[in-house]
Amino acid sequence: QVQLVESGGGLVQAGGSLRLSCAASGRTFSIATMAWFRQVPGQEREFVAASSWRYGPTYYADSVKGRFTISRDKAKNTVYLQMNSLKPEDTAVYYCTARTGSGFSFSVVGYNYWGQGTQVTVSS
Repeated sequence: QVQLVESGGGLVQAGGSLRLSCAASGRTFSIATMAWFRQVPGQEREFVAASSWRYGPTYYADSVKGRFTISRDKAKNTVYLQMNSLKPEDTAVYYCTARTGSGFSFSVVGYNYWGQGTQVTVSS
């Protein structure tokens, strides 16, 4: 089992920045990919960014490319999502997730473990 705990959400004005953190524990050696998804009430959970746990590369949704950066600190078993130039449409609950299978996935069904989510609200 892998446990994921997110932190760093909050309220920010449009154009501002936030950094989300996700601490992994448990069988972290089994993790192949870490990712962030987000969800607005009444909508499907959508892919935001992903990173290989061991080697990189990274992938981003078109809507966040150039504004968000995913990074990892293996020594701390932590993955981060740096969010800059935030827009009101970035408002959502952000979820950290881990995949133990090889390769990447941009779908929620491709991930085994999920955090509890952290709210990000961007005011206009």
